[in-house]
Amino acid sequence: MAKSKQAALIGEVGETFVANHLKKKGYAILARNWRIKDGEIDLVALSPNGKITFVEVKSRSSMAFGHPLEAISPDKAFRLQRLALAWLVSNSKFGADFQIDAAAVIIAPSGGIEIDYREAVL
Repeated sequence: MAKSKQAALIGEVGETFVANHLKKKGYAILARNWRIKDGEIDLVALSPNGKITFVEVKSRSSMAFGHPLEAISPDKAFRLQRLALAWLVSNSKFGADFQIDAAAVIIAPSGGIEIDYREAVL
């Protein structure tokens, strides 16, 4: 499904905001928008305690269509798990401790940004 330029910009701003949020908490960003034919992982980070963290970022300009994390369907969750394992294998990290987090980002027309970050959702 093709995104509009507006949606792509909102997504990019949200991912950058979450990456900066994680850096402030001591995470190192290992990859952004890692893609293979089966899909994409928005962020891959290394936590301060050494756990590889895969982050699905859902950004919206309002809550008019519900909470952004509601967009993570069971199919999407399963795909995220497969993508995380693919990243681990392709980066010689298979067997490493990891978790999958999710971040909802609301970007208000005024420019304000809110984040709802949830750890170990999968």
